[in-house]
Amino acid sequence: MHELIWKNCLEFIKERIPQQSFSTWFEPINPLKTEGNVLTIQVPSQFFYEWLEEHYVHVLKEAIAKEMGDGSRLEYSVVVENEKSTKKSPTSLKINNLADRNGSNGKGLNTAFIDDLKSENNLNPTYTFDSFIEGDCNRLGRSAGYAVAKKPGVTSFNPLMIYGGVGLGKTHLVQSIGNFIRKEDTSKKIIYVASEKFTNQFIDSLKNNNVQSFISYYRGVDILILDDVQFLRDKEKTQEIFFHIFNHLHQSGKQIVMTSDCAPKDLKGLQERLVSRFKWGLTADLQQPAFETRMAIIQRKIQEDGIHIPEEVIEYIAYTVDTNIRELEGVVVSLIAHASLMQVDIDLELAKRVLKNIVKEIDSEVGIDYIQKTVSEYFHVGQDDLKAKTRKKEIVIARQVAMYFSKDYTNHSLKSIGYHFGGRDHSTVIHALQSVNDMMDTDSKFRYSVDELKKKLKMRTA
Repeated sequence: MHELIWKNCLEFIKERIPQQSFSTWFEPINPLKTEGNVLTIQVPSQFFYEWLEEHYVHVLKEAIAKEMGDGSRLEYSVVVENEKSTKKSPTSLKINNLADRNGSNGKGLNTAFIDDLKSENNLNPTYTFDSFIEGDCNRLGRSAGYAVAKKPGVTSFNPLMIYGGVGLGKTHLVQSIGNFIRKEDTSKKIIYVASEKFTNQFIDSLKNNNVQSFISYYRGVDILILDDVQFLRDKEKTQEIFFHIFNHLHQSGKQIVMTSDCAPKDLKGLQERLVSRFKWGLTADLQQPAFETRMAIIQRKIQEDGIHIPEEVIEYIAYTVDTNIRELEGVVVSLIAHASLMQVDIDLELAKRVLKNIVKEIDSEVGIDYIQKTVSEYFHVGQDDLKAKTRKKEIVIARQVAMYFSKDYTNHSLKSIGYHFGGRDHSTVIHALQSVNDMMDTDSKFRYSVDELKKKLKMRTA
């Protein structure tokens, strides 16, 4: 009898919820027995039970009432792990009466657990819009972030997704949003949390039967800032929880801000329905900062630290370190530390020594200085001549070959390579690369020279 009743209930429920939800939350349920007007069903976990109570209690009530009449009710047999063994035992719980727990507020919420969550979600006050250097590389993201901060949940930028590589300022930007809102309206509940921590909190809630508290806490925020959303990949249950939290917040007009290391379309291991929601608002990328932006970042950093660095050193660092903001600031900190410990002034020579130990060249230990030295010796010209304005043919050829190898053996941009050859324009470097390739195609003697130099440089990397 109980099997037939539950089968009819499933038919009723199936018509009222999405197929995926039905497969996830109802197919695993087993009917156990009926006693009078009570149907008992078995669910696989406490989390499963709480999820049904949170999201499907109304449709369950309707189904039971339809099959068993008014006044009928549903009870659960929850399969739980015995703490001292792997044996599983059923525990009966009544619908509409979540089991009382220590620290519960009578609504199935563990206030102590929620207090722990609150204590872990602090914004860094140093991350503000004022300290965020704007450039072409991040203008869209900063403008969108500022618009969201002024009117959270009101603009069409909901959710706001900021993406980009490591060290480009994603965390700084999204925390600036939170700090701005907190300053303007202290009544707003703002949570900043890294995806990894969000996952660990969810796991803790599962272990301690506090899933309902976890969900309620995150559903009660005004602004949710989730950092590094790519860390949710392949974590199915965490994604399921976040999906429903996301829906609730978005439908309630609350602001959602996220960061990722790639565009939503390139996120792997995330549910398609979740990724599609990431595209509802605005997606803005942060790119590698241009030379002028890198100069401004260095100047801001040394201004904050009250340190003077000569302009030529700032320019050298900005040209040499063109990867990301984090590495750029790290070089400045290291340079200041070296000068302080060695009790010397910061100059170009010190900067070169410091960068030699920090900035790694791609696939090799060959730097531009070594390339210039090797090429100038091979062609019997002075190394300083490669940086000079002279247009003597033998020096021009040597300079072009050195530029050619600098492009092949280092991670410097064209503009940075030009800087290291007497401050030449990047178009000069492009011309040099083309000239070397053309001469290699038409002049066998020249091609032999380039091959010989290549062997010498490869010996350096062996």
